[in-house]
Amino acid sequence: MENVNIKINGQSMSVPADYTILQAARDAGINIPTLCYLKDISQTGSCRMCVVEVKGARNLQAACVYPVSEGLEVMTNTPKVRASRKVTLELLLSNHERKCLTCVRSRNCELQTLADELGVTDITYEGIRSEHEIDDLSPSIIRDNNKCVLCRRCVSVCKNIQTVAVIDATERGFNTTIASPFNMSLAEVPCVNCGQCIVACPVGALREKDSTDLVWEAIADPEKVVVVQTAPAVRAALGEEFGMPIGTAVTGKMAAAIKRLGVDYTFDTDTGADLTILEEGAELIHRIKNGGKLPMITSCSPGWIKFCEHNFPDFLDNLSSCKSPHQMFGAIIKSYWAEKNNIDPENIVTVSVMPCVAKKFECGREEMEVGGNRDVDIVISTRELARMIKSAGINFTELPDDEKFDKPFEEATGAGVIFGATGGVMEAALRTVADVLTGEDLEKVDYHAVRGTEGIKEATVKIGDMDVRVAIAHGLGNARQLLNNIRDGKAEYEFIEIMACPGGCFTGGGQPIVPARVQMTTNVKELRAKALYSEDEKSTFRKSHKNPDLELLYKEYLTEPGSHKAHELLHTHYTKRSKF
Repeated sequence: MENVNIKINGQSMSVPADYTILQAARDAGINIPTLCYLKDISQTGSCRMCVVEVKGARNLQAACVYPVSEGLEVMTNTPKVRASRKVTLELLLSNHERKCLTCVRSRNCELQTLADELGVTDITYEGIRSEHEIDDLSPSIIRDNNKCVLCRRCVSVCKNIQTVAVIDATERGFNTTIASPFNMSLAEVPCVNCGQCIVACPVGALREKDSTDLVWEAIADPEKVVVVQTAPAVRAALGEEFGMPIGTAVTGKMAAAIKRLGVDYTFDTDTGADLTILEEGAELIHRIKNGGKLPMITSCSPGWIKFCEHNFPDFLDNLSSCKSPHQMFGAIIKSYWAEKNNIDPENIVTVSVMPCVAKKFECGREEMEVGGNRDVDIVISTRELARMIKSAGINFTELPDDEKFDKPFEEATGAGVIFGATGGVMEAALRTVADVLTGEDLEKVDYHAVRGTEGIKEATVKIGDMDVRVAIAHGLGNARQLLNNIRDGKAEYEFIEIMACPGGCFTGGGQPIVPARVQMTTNVKELRAKALYSEDEKSTFRKSHKNPDLELLYKEYLTEPGSHKAHELLHTHYTKRSKF
């Protein structure tokens, strides 16, 4: 890319010709405030917080959408610019529900930050405020338009990235609002509960449905045995809620913190991930050898599953029948583990700490129970766990780094850890499938061809004398493109991994929210992924079928992958859903 020469605040610089003023300013170390802008997601120029003076232009220009050009001269901090930004912010605040002390986004609110930085101490413009009913009918997401600033970041991610498109701006002028068709609840439209709207929102207009009170109640009940499991991606992000750098793995501290909350047992969902690979791998091999429905598509992401049910019902038979890892693990806890410990399953409360708010919907599905017992009773997000730790007065950063999960499911593998990254499920499956198909204990465990953050990745993997064609997609827009290619006969595969969230689970809707200005200069996906792959490399066991705890589980209880008992506990089915 060729460069152009520009001036920002009198400073000469050379920048790529495809830059905007906002990008150029960031390279120069100049912070231009934004609200509607979100890197790679939303560039609308609608909020007008990023206005600057451009030499020769009659009016102030939005820096986030204004392209650079040779000889461009920009001023970012003139009295006119500062006054405009302050007035814009005061007008936004005049129609904003200012319950900051009780807002879930307090101290991590981009509107709050701007008010502090721009010196807004009083609300100049008082008048009529919009009043909206709170939409809390969804099992996963609460929408409170009283706090909405109409930045449209949620609309952009839902429509353009996820291609779900269940929200948009309606009405005009002062009456403009973000709503679903016909003002329906998110529970009444084909929302997939991915929560990407939550992590895109700069304020508290969207948040997860909080389940922490249910967990506290269970902990306080002497009749209940509370078992907590934590997903792989949680360890790569939880530390951020306590001021630790992005991508810091906090596995030991996390286990220690959960135990200090007063729960009875703490396990690692990595074990459930390993279990998923054994069952899913056996299913894939069976389909390949016996002419089953191909390509087989992973079923670990509940947002993707619901998206498929609504939009691609013709692919339902392609979905693996395996439950997701935490659902599998919940079923094992309430069967095998309960029997070994002589505990009535009805007295067990299984709690899953997940990076994904779609898991809240998933655990309530009719299919996710065995013998009248729910596999998982409560799902909380990474953010909810952080709030519980803070509420309990636990000094997270001072906790030991080497605390272990409880036995007997202590020995998860590196293959289970990488489930949290896009391509991780695929790589974990290949490690096991390759050994099974060749009958060897292969030294190769790293499949770099399926790693990376490209929206769609394709590879042909040589396993013995067999070529296995695989594809990976993350983000539902990429999933839509991939499946349409298959429909149109443009591509053929044996195995496909799809994750609803861009980047995979470590950027799920329940993960710590990173401000837009940080995302502009920091590759959050890359840093969190490194944390998971680093744990994988350090693991004693790096193949799911080498997990000694699972070897014992199959020997004592399940007999073999794909057995009748395994199907009863660990497999399920999915159902076509209407679009509206």
